[in-house]
Amino acid sequence: MKLLSFKNRIALNYIVGTGLLVLAVFSAIYFIVKLTVYNHIDENLNIEVQDHLKEVKVENGVVIMMDAEEWEEREHNSVDVNPVFVQFLDLNKKIIEKSPNLKNEKLVFHNNKDHFQLFDTKLLGNKIRQIQVPLHLHSKKIGYLIIAMSLSDSSKVLDNLMDTLLVTFPIILLILFFLARFFAGRSIKPINDIIQTSNIITKDNLKTRIPLPKTRDELYTLSKTINNLLNRIEDAIEREKQFTSDASHELRTPLTVIKGTLEVLIRKPRDSREYEDKINYCINEVDHLNMLVDQLLTMARFENQKHQINAENVYLNAVILDVLTLNSEKINSKKLKVKFDAGQDYYTYSDNFLIITILRNIISNSLKYTKDGGEVSVFLSKEGDRTICRISDNGIGIAKGDLEMIFNPFFRSNYTDHPEIKGVGLGLSIVKRITEQLDIQFKIESKIGVGTTVILGFKEEMKTIS
Repeated sequence: MKLLSFKNRIALNYIVGTGLLVLAVFSAIYFIVKLTVYNHIDENLNIEVQDHLKEVKVENGVVIMMDAEEWEEREHNSVDVNPVFVQFLDLNKKIIEKSPNLKNEKLVFHNNKDHFQLFDTKLLGNKIRQIQVPLHLHSKKIGYLIIAMSLSDSSKVLDNLMDTLLVTFPIILLILFFLARFFAGRSIKPINDIIQTSNIITKDNLKTRIPLPKTRDELYTLSKTINNLLNRIEDAIEREKQFTSDASHELRTPLTVIKGTLEVLIRKPRDSREYEDKINYCINEVDHLNMLVDQLLTMARFENQKHQINAENVYLNAVILDVLTLNSEKINSKKLKVKFDAGQDYYTYSDNFLIITILRNIISNSLKYTKDGGEVSVFLSKEGDRTICRISDNGIGIAKGDLEMIFNPFFRSNYTDHPEIKGVGLGLSIVKRITEQLDIQFKIESKIGVGTTVILGFKEEMKTIS
């Protein structure tokens, strides 16, 4: 069975089911015909019994035929065409009279058969249908009447029918097999098309798609599903290529800067002040490179596998204050007005490290993209079963067309217009993946020249912390 093709397996399964059905129909035909034939013979036998009972009379205690010419009828006188055998017995089972077509033979009386019971037996090696009934005179049994009919013609009809059905059955199965195989081949042709198309699709040729069948059946759904899968694979590979290109560029840039700075330093002797400035500059570039590597590692961790979540009750008020404290130098240097409003204590049951990562990235971005003397506000509130954190600024804002792209790795909105703002464009990508994993609602609203608002919806805490 395993060696058969899919097309042949379909045809074989169809033939097995159809064969059983045809066998059942043929069996029903045979038994219905047989039952009809026997019913017809039994009906004729009963008619013969009734007719002969009317022709019998008793004289001097002897059973005789009232109409002796009855024996001259062809059916009683011949054995060639539809013979009817008749025999009269006395109480001692001795023959009183019998039809001429019995000649030297006689019908056997079966003591084990009930009166008026119809049964099959044999006469001269030929099958006959027989009935035996008692003869009565004034309610007194005086003998027996036995009547039989030949089953030769009926047996020939039934045998011919059986032979016909036995010959026809395998022929029908053979015809049905090839028909089923033909239609199965037509049915799975779209599958062969899918296989052929899939074979020419490689990592270097992901543009090809499987043609969709005209009929919206299961094969249409399969083809559409495969095409959607190919779209996702192509997008993933394109993102990987873009990510690799951007990552190599971002890594190469600080290394090139460091190399160039050091080469300049060794060209000629310089004073200690200049050495110190250049070394500090290189240290800043190394810090930038180190931050980039850390973010790339974080991205890789979330791309390749689920981060192990260490869930606990996280005190959001404290986390926000800690993040603001860590950025106090930047806040003071840019003379930013920072407002934090909670009104009460808020907790969420989640991973403390990842929550800190989210808030640090978002608050850091707000501080970074807000101009000197600008305002940044953080509000905590309750909406339904979520704790909502709104982080707003009146910074440079994000173009509407860029809002869908800011979560792509290394994408930075309007970075050419603001080259003084440093960054690599990985922060929001990391935040997006963390919020998806922690089931945190994440939304960004922004307008160029007006500012940006980031909305986070945290789940409630699991238990109250005292």
